[in-house]
Amino acid sequence: MILYGIPNCDSVRKARKFLDNQQINYHFHDFKKDGLSLETIQNWLQHQPIEVLVNKRSTSWKQLNEDQKDNLMNQSDFSLLCEMPTLIKRPVLQTDDHILVGFKLDEYQALAS
Repeated sequence: MILYGIPNCDSVRKARKFLDNQQINYHFHDFKKDGLSLETIQNWLQHQPIEVLVNKRSTSWKQLNEDQKDNLMNQSDFSLLCEMPTLIKRPVLQTDDHILVGFKLDEYQALAS
């Protein structure tokens, strides 16, 4: 199990606290420090739509021009997600058969049971 995010994000902190309290083993991947591969992003997109993965409320999103936003949402250019991982809604929890985006307590509880 891999938890992707950045350490100072409140949602990531909640997810980490939940996993720690449930004594669930996971690896934390800081995607600002450790980066993200195009292959990882494409794998996520096989499980979750781009509309779920991209955080349109983020400061990073607001800094994009309209062409960049269109290319990203039309799935013609994912390199932007590698360059600016803060465009991704956090956290992303990757298990053997699930990709959870954002911290939703009920989804995490379902995984723990």
